[in-house]
Amino acid sequence: MFWDRVAGVYDIFVKRINRKTHKTLIQKTVRLFTSRDEVLECACGTGMLSAPVAGVCKHLTATDFSENMLKRARKNCRGSNNISFMQADIINLPFDDSSFDKVVAANVIHLLDEPMKALGELRRVCRNGGQLIIPTYMNRTKGGKTSRFAKTVGRAGADFKRQFTLESYKKFFADAGYQKAEYTFINGKIPCALAVITIEKEV
Repeated sequence: MFWDRVAGVYDIFVKRINRKTHKTLIQKTVRLFTSRDEVLECACGTGMLSAPVAGVCKHLTATDFSENMLKRARKNCRGSNNISFMQADIINLPFDDSSFDKVVAANVIHLLDEPMKALGELRRVCRNGGQLIIPTYMNRTKGGKTSRFAKTVGRAGADFKRQFTLESYKKFFADAGYQKAEYTFINGKIPCALAVITIEKEV
């Protein structure tokens, strides 16, 4: 699997190549949590958000489909004592309904064959009144062309199912029924859009 193969070098992308975007993303993301929050993170990768989020929440369950990514995340987050790591599939999460106050899924929606099913799982495990926090790279230019980043990693083996602009990202969530999502655009070498959805379940 591509993500198992690149786990050893992924931190170079996180900490060097796209450092500006990630620094701002971390700052804006951690503000969304409180010390009372039980948090689930899907597609944690090598732990870019894991340690900062764990630093402000009650407990973080960090998951990824790639075991090699989890190994790197465990190493990068070894100073945090309130993180549990486990391998899990975002479209078939092994958690009960309404288990978490906040659910994070960073930079994964554009990689999925069934993103709507994944959104359904994220919503299922999130408590009523909680939030889905979904940052995703913007892989198309305003002119509609594939970005240089998407072309490069695509040739390397990453299989992007979708390539978003901010406008098409908003439409994606609106089509999924989330008309009131809030968005923050984070500029940088490879920009990112942070979507925040407050969950309202029928009771």
